[in-house]
Amino acid sequence: MGQQTSRRSIWWGGIALLALVGLATVRAQAQPVLTVSGQVTKPLTLQAADLKAMPHSDVSAKDKDGATHRYSGVSLFDLLKQAGTTLGGELRGKNLTKYVLVKAGDGYEVVFALPELDPEFASRVILLADSVDGKPLAPGIGPYRVIVPDEKKPARWIRDVKSIEVKAAN
Repeated sequence: MGQQTSRRSIWWGGIALLALVGLATVRAQAQPVLTVSGQVTKPLTLQAADLKAMPHSDVSAKDKDGATHRYSGVSLFDLLKQAGTTLGGELRGKNLTKYVLVKAGDGYEVVFALPELDPEFASRVILLADSVDGKPLAPGIGPYRVIVPDEKKPARWIRDVKSIEVKAAN
C-alpha cells in the first residue's frame, strides 16, 4: 500500500508540474509583444508594460461609422525616435525614401512615409493606441491599433499591430 501511495503522489505531482508549465507557457504567449526593426539603430521588442510606461498622447478621431472617439497611446514618431530611426533634420535626401511598414497579426499591412510621422513635416499625430474612450481596445482590435486622425477612409487604422519595420524604397 505504501508503494502504491508513493506512485500516486509522484504521478499527481507530475501532472501538477505539467499544468504549471502549461499555464506559464500560455501566459508568456498571451503577453502582447511589439517589435520595431529594420533601418533603425536600436531595434525594440516591447512588452505591454514598456508601452504603458512611455509618454502617452490623446487624439480625437472619427471611426468608419462617423462616431468620434478619444484614443490614447504612444505616437509612432516617439516609438521610431526611441528605436533610432532617421528623423528630424536628418530626414532629407535619400532618407526621404524611407517608409514604415506596420504589420497586424492577421497579415494586414499598411505603409507610412517617414515625413507623415515627423512633427517637423506634419501637424497631426499618428498614434499607436492602446485604449479608446478610457478603456482597453477590444480583443481583435487591440491590444494596439494605429489611429490616423483626419483621413477620409480609416483603411490605415490597422488593428492588432504586431510589428513596425523601417525600410528604404531604393
